[in-house]
Amino acid sequence: MKDIMLKIIGKQIMKDSEEQQIEFVTEGKFYEEGDALFLTYAESEFSGMLGCTTSLKITDNKIEMRRFGDGAFMDNEMEFQKGKRFRGMYETPYGSVEMELLTNSITNKINKKDAKGSLNIDYHISLRGLSEGRSRLDIEIL
Repeated sequence: MKDIMLKIIGKQIMKDSEEQQIEFVTEGKFYEEGDALFLTYAESEFSGMLGCTTSLKITDNKIEMRRFGDGAFMDNEMEFQKGKRFRGMYETPYGSVEMELLTNSITNKINKKDAKGSLNIDYHISLRGLSEGRSRLDIEIL
């Protein structure tokens, strides 16, 4: 397991509203297990999920994201695979909401030998009855 620094940019373009973006730099961990790479980091107050840990499991054509801890209300899981839909539940402080993701693209430029590079995920998200839009998650290992 290697200590790393991550620059994370999350963009949301929701229907009938302006683009929102958050950007922060945080410490994280990088490791390889079997044929998967893992990135983990603690969310901050800035991201709105203080007390939550995010873990990304990266394989050749799929990324599994799991958020857990006090700031996640309950475990949240998302799966990104180009052209595929993922359906699940998204936990909020007000209860569970049905969620659907459609991944537009994934670009993985992580060099596992030196734990540097970037990961980009572009996807559409729908939280039934609450919001619908397009999101982009850009992670750079510094």
